[in-house]
Amino acid sequence: MRRRGPRPVAVALDAVCDRLAPATLLAEVQRCWPAAAGDAFAAQAQPVAEREGVVTVACRSAVWAQELDLLSEHVVGRLNDVLVRSAVRGLRVQARPPRP
Repeated sequence: MRRRGPRPVAVALDAVCDRLAPATLLAEVQRCWPAAAGDAFAAQAQPVAEREGVVTVACRSAVWAQELDLLSEHVVGRLNDVLVRSAVRGLRVQARPPRP
């Protein structure tokens, strides 16, 4: 089999990551969080838990927690769009530093 040219490493890594990642809603949300929440929120907050479709998000400060809480309906909609299913029902936002 001859290939026309080199393929990007990202294609192979995405396939490996998909096989290695746990098959949970939290893992799916964590993978698509930057795309759904935006770069600003992704830098200041991260999903840390999920229960019955409600995702708990830890924010670095109360200001970011308030902002994310106000925009939670929009972020939930974006998450469900990226996931291509209505799996996330809501966000529970907390002002606590995320664990490393």
